[in-house]
Amino acid sequence: MARLSVDIGGTFTDIVLDAGGERRTRKLLTTHRAPEEAVIEGTRIVLAEAGLGFADLDLFVHGTTLATNAVIERKGARTALIATEGFRDVIAIADEGRHDQYDIFVERPAPLVPRRLRFTVPERMDVQGRVRLPLDEAAVRAVARRLREAEVQAVAVALIHGYANDAHERRIRDILAEECPGLAVTLASEVAPEIREYERTSTAVANAYVQPLMAGYLGRLRDRFREAGSTAPIHLMTSGGSLASLETARRFPIRLVESGPAGGAILAAGVAAARGEDKVLSFDMGGTTAKICLIEEGAPMKSRVFEVDRQARFLKGSGLPLRIPVIEMIEIGAGGGSLARLDALGRIAVGPESAGSEPGPACYGRGGTIPTVTDADLALGRIDPSRFAGGTIALRPERARAALAEQVGEPLSLSPVGAARGVQEIVDENMANAARVHAVERGLVVAEHTLVAFGGAAPLHAARLAEKLGISRILVPADAGVGSAVGFLEAPVAYELVRSRHARLDRFEPAPLDALLTEMAEEAGGLARNAAGGRELHETRRAFMRYLGQGHEIAIDLPSRPLSGTDPGELRAAFEREYARLFRRAIPGAVIEILSFAVTVGTRQEAPPVLPRPERRPGPAPIGTRALVLGQDDAPRDVPVYARGDFTPGMEIAGPAIIVEAGTSTIVSPSFDARLDSGGALVLERKA
Repeated sequence: MARLSVDIGGTFTDIVLDAGGERRTRKLLTTHRAPEEAVIEGTRIVLAEAGLGFADLDLFVHGTTLATNAVIERKGARTALIATEGFRDVIAIADEGRHDQYDIFVERPAPLVPRRLRFTVPERMDVQGRVRLPLDEAAVRAVARRLREAEVQAVAVALIHGYANDAHERRIRDILAEECPGLAVTLASEVAPEIREYERTSTAVANAYVQPLMAGYLGRLRDRFREAGSTAPIHLMTSGGSLASLETARRFPIRLVESGPAGGAILAAGVAAARGEDKVLSFDMGGTTAKICLIEEGAPMKSRVFEVDRQARFLKGSGLPLRIPVIEMIEIGAGGGSLARLDALGRIAVGPESAGSEPGPACYGRGGTIPTVTDADLALGRIDPSRFAGGTIALRPERARAALAEQVGEPLSLSPVGAARGVQEIVDENMANAARVHAVERGLVVAEHTLVAFGGAAPLHAARLAEKLGISRILVPADAGVGSAVGFLEAPVAYELVRSRHARLDRFEPAPLDALLTEMAEEAGGLARNAAGGRELHETRRAFMRYLGQGHEIAIDLPSRPLSGTDPGELRAAFEREYARLFRRAIPGAVIEILSFAVTVGTRQEAPPVLPRPERRPGPAPIGTRALVLGQDDAPRDVPVYARGDFTPGMEIAGPAIIVEAGTSTIVSPSFDARLDSGGALVLERKA
């Protein structure tokens, strides 16, 4: 069986082919003007190496940051919004919160739809879904004419209480299909049928904003693969860590915003489970960003809310909210391409801006003049210029040193190496601080976790990051340089549907709730079945519950059988156990309400068997040495260089050392020793 996975990032496009029990990988610079070009080229290369053609592919799994980048860079479609009369400015008013209450100049992200393209129509549903004011269809047709005049490419329809009754939203779509053929229409009642008007509207607008771009790209990609002879189904990685069919992804592309990082979290969870690790910090550092995710008891933490285009890196509320299933992680502008410069106070600052693949870091020789983290790593000896990206990109150390000297070193009276050390310390501290914040917000001790490092740049920085966080164990999985793409191949097929329906445990009526859950299961099953390929599907149900009048809910598992009149007692007990776990106490006798229900239908993901521990023995002979800058001075020291392919399970070496492979290099600092385990992962353990 030949399985292909592709991860398009802001700097690199990663290709993984798993065929005949062998894995082949490739890293190429992302071709932003036509992303499918790098995908096709990289696929041709790995297929040729395996002696296969496009017709031999059995499965193609794809993840991409194109939707995220379109929102951040404001390069989506010309989008309009149709709302209930009187609610034109929902996305501008937002929730009236301030992510920094003491900043009188606080900036919020600009709405994706300008006010001149926000339209309203007379209609009204109440919270129970009853029609209070019928839809004015003449007003809808008048809005359609204005959409044509404004040359709008996509429209989001988000009406008050549309989650309770979507009849008016569906009728607006029908009218727009008559009046504006070819217009991409997103209904909030399909994308996010939940309470909280601002979040629901924001999600619908974002989906509409990226839909023409993503639908066009995915259509071109499908056609190019068909022209090349491939008939393999194309699945897309979603932000929630599961696979969806290409057609589902074209309808709901907003679910792809964190698809690449989600694949990395799936990889880290599998690596942890196979080694019996129950507390893991996933560390994915690529060319543009670094992603950090907490994994507890073999499963990444998940959320129903994600913010894109944050104006402040660590502050909730500073971005555009999306109500989608997502693996919870923190993402910062700290990748290999992150730009280094001096701020207004003359301090070294790194990111969030990135050189990307065009022009790229100064050492790429493609026109970049501002130093990046990759330039600093090269100047410190962490990167072999002849081996970068598997030898496909020749690096120029002299350009890296010149950029570091001009932009950082000379203004601070530092040598190029001193400037590089400063850049390295700042980016490592930025990532360590993000990890600390992420753990503290969840009441966890980050030092108790094992660090799983992957992505092209993560193994270069993992040891220093672990030292800063007090972590004593690091895992670098096989093919770490393309880790997210490897994770795609391990992801289950699944689709999650969430709908709001208010219920109280003291007034519990099981029959209507069962009907709702059955309807949701049928819809979610239909969307998952397209990607499951005949595999058996399983269903899980959850209720989002809270004490009456609280502002937020917690998820409680529901029985898979039909609900009954005896369930309120069991649900109360389950809710109070989870509430006490999170907040150390429950509130006896308080009224409990359910706001929303979730149904997930997908394939079951079996836990891998725990790997045996091989007997430790001496490592292989080094293939050479390299001058590496370590410690607090600019003087390099020669350290041994090992080829990862020369290790067999159990082999161990002492740090400091460098272990090289096609997609990345692992820096073993003097604080760590390294060995290869029986699953092919490098294990770095802090010295006694």
